[in-house]
Amino acid sequence: MQTKLPCLEKDSISQQLVVDGETFLMRPAELQNSSLSSAKFMKDVWPKLVEGNINTVLGSVAWEQIEPREGEFCFEELDQILKDARSHSLRLVLLWFGSFKNGVSTYVPGWVKTNARRFPRAKINDTASPGAPRVTEVLSIFHNESVAADARAFGKLMEHLRDVDKDHSTVIMVQVENEVGLLGDSRDRSTLANKTFASPVPSDLMNLLDVQSEKLPEALRRHLKLWHSLRSPENKSWEVVFGPSQQTDELFMAYHYAKYLEQVASAGKSAYPIPLYTNVWQNYAGEDVDNSSDIPVVVGGGGQPGDYPSGGAVSHVLDVWRALAPSLDFIAPDIYLNDYKAVCSHYSRQNDQPLFIPEQRRDDYGARRIWAAYGSFQAIGAAPFGIDTLTPEESPFTKHFGLLGKVSRQVLAAQRSPGSMVGFFFDEFSTPDPSPPVVTTMGDWELTIERAFVFGKPSPGFGLVIHTGPASFLLVGEGFHVRFKSLLKDACFTGILSFTEQEVVDEKTGEMQTVRVLNGDETRSGLLAIMPAKSPDYGSFPICVTIPAGTRIAKCEVYALRDGDDL
Repeated sequence: MQTKLPCLEKDSISQQLVVDGETFLMRPAELQNSSLSSAKFMKDVWPKLVEGNINTVLGSVAWEQIEPREGEFCFEELDQILKDARSHSLRLVLLWFGSFKNGVSTYVPGWVKTNARRFPRAKINDTASPGAPRVTEVLSIFHNESVAADARAFGKLMEHLRDVDKDHSTVIMVQVENEVGLLGDSRDRSTLANKTFASPVPSDLMNLLDVQSEKLPEALRRHLKLWHSLRSPENKSWEVVFGPSQQTDELFMAYHYAKYLEQVASAGKSAYPIPLYTNVWQNYAGEDVDNSSDIPVVVGGGGQPGDYPSGGAVSHVLDVWRALAPSLDFIAPDIYLNDYKAVCSHYSRQNDQPLFIPEQRRDDYGARRIWAAYGSFQAIGAAPFGIDTLTPEESPFTKHFGLLGKVSRQVLAAQRSPGSMVGFFFDEFSTPDPSPPVVTTMGDWELTIERAFVFGKPSPGFGLVIHTGPASFLLVGEGFHVRFKSLLKDACFTGILSFTEQEVVDEKTGEMQTVRVLNGDETRSGLLAIMPAKSPDYGSFPICVTIPAGTRIAKCEVYALRDGDDL
């Protein structure tokens, strides 16, 4: 039996997930919130997940379900879930719905919900009903009983996983809580929260801000101007040090939420040290709003702390979270209404933390974007939410994960080689084009990646280009073409030496074989390496010079002529 636990393996530019002693590229998808609560319900779901080319399933484990009475733990349902996932050769990422899920505390056990004296609630100022702060369905993070009870329960869960799963590694990661932060106000207004807010700013935060001041995000540095202007900020309250503002409130809540989750995560990590993380509800109206999305930003709420969960690990307080919650191996962004690549950039920290997207859109718009995550930001996984309420035939991820699975070995290798891979997507065509060309340099070559040439309307596209040798490239995807240009100083011509469609014959090793030798119309007579769409539009042109997509995998070798070669 294997004993090596799932872990994150670092190198100079990235971290990769290792399972059963081998690097593992997740093709993950998240279930609806309640699906994993029932092994019986999941019986019919598992085969569909396999059919959808998924290899890792994200699903919740609720505190209320495993500890219905204090100190009495029940894992029978979870044990059956583990067995059934294992029988379908699926890995699991369990989501601990403990104190917090989407900013509220609806998943805590009844004995916690009904004892507000022992487990006090957060209070908020309600603009709709002015007056005294109102009680919320959110545990206050300023009371020890709540975090202690959560940490005990989470520790018991991780102990149980150690006992029943360490020889199988069905569970490869665990998410600690879900989208924490306070909604409806920028900070908790309960009595103890107010007292803490009026107390001196903790020295560990002051030291962190001092040491890392030049590395902090611009949005946070702007807010720290008052702090920098104080001659002696020690032993002063949050408002005195940082000024009265919602951003001060947010920093206050971020500090204490990070401390809360660290206590919970450390209890689990000490019991069973597999990778742990938490996820983040983004500010949908921030600087990185997705202007190309077809969904109005107003759907996601406003752009102030409390419109999104105040205190969650959004990008401008990410450094605070990383420093104060070291038991979390990384912080993971949920991406729905924000600019996908911008958020990937915020949360992809080279070898400091890997990029994992536990929730994102499950439609074509979302599916195209995963290629940027895996190819340009070394993602270990990108998961659509609500996968079990789509059939495999309806889900665009069936196609995308099917292709990604075939080239996982090549992707994992390229993720460890700086500058050797780029991922991209092209959205539905309109005027002006929402998806500009991608220009990148690999070795001695400049690559310009654009929508695939057609005489009619260009199609959406997606894919990867991997630099596999001095003049060799692997192209994966559809709906794009690549122009190559030699960067040698005396190069006078760049051409395509060979272009072949490939199929994978062994996914484990990545071995490929040639299906077709491509030339002529498939390269526009040597100008481009074209990866066509499934159904290219010929427009009114009477000659069908563009073939439809085949395997969506090709090898291309290029060459350059230099001044004087023709003498």
